[in-house]
Amino acid sequence: MKKSSTAEARVRRVRDGHSAEAEDVVAVEEPLEIRVVESRAGHEHSHSVAVTMRTPGDDFALAAGFLFAEGVVRRPDDFWRIEYCVDPGQEQEYNVVSVVLRDKVPLELSRTLRSFYTTSSCGVCGKATLDAIKVREPPTLPNTRPRIAAKTLAAWPDALRAEQSVFARTGGLHAAAIFREDGTQVAHTEDVGRHNAVDKVIGGRFLEDEMPLHDCAMLVSGRASFEILQKALMAGIPFVAAIGAPSSLAVDTAKEFGMTLVGFLRGASFNVYAGPARIA
Repeated sequence: MKKSSTAEARVRRVRDGHSAEAEDVVAVEEPLEIRVVESRAGHEHSHSVAVTMRTPGDDFALAAGFLFAEGVVRRPDDFWRIEYCVDPGQEQEYNVVSVVLRDKVPLELSRTLRSFYTTSSCGVCGKATLDAIKVREPPTLPNTRPRIAAKTLAAWPDALRAEQSVFARTGGLHAAAIFREDGTQVAHTEDVGRHNAVDKVIGGRFLEDEMPLHDCAMLVSGRASFEILQKALMAGIPFVAAIGAPSSLAVDTAKEFGMTLVGFLRGASFNVYAGPARIA
């Protein structure tokens, strides 16, 4: 049986100077190892590419979204299958996912951003990260689409919160959602890690072969970091909104690649850090 996204915890609740034992619900956080399997001369070779702390659920979408954003896979037919795997002699814990590549798909792990970080002679800096994205050849974004009405944008935080069933029980998860121009919510995901939530929501669309998402926008429940902008860009999403603050490199990334970036989205109040032309 696969892991639950929540767990029970015994707590002592203190209210107005009084305390009592009670049951609480917390979000589950467990490691997920992502492996890529390639075929060479009739033999399969497995490579561990990442370990992330995540909330169980949508693990295949998480793996697919991560590998797509990192440039390891470019389309759903690059791999045969995605599956849970277990090493010989170990019990299945659903904490290892393998993505099995097709025979002729090259495995170029050296092109991922994480490899660039560790090998770049100039160190980790803004220019290094932006140059790394250019090497990956992200999709060209449309100049004016999607065009989102301010009134439509203002309704998105409440729409996302209404879908956060696990957050409502635990108060401990980030969320990401994809919206269309008319405000229709296409997909949403939750995870203890905000980057994982983005990988899950993008990975779900990737597995449905819907890339690039030129007519869509993405909302994240926390802050907008460089990695979130990078993942959106690789998915062809021109518009990113965050309920929290953006980082300086997120702003630089949005401006460099012609994206719209909104921060501090609280109802009718928000800041536009880049690409105001896409807001009606």
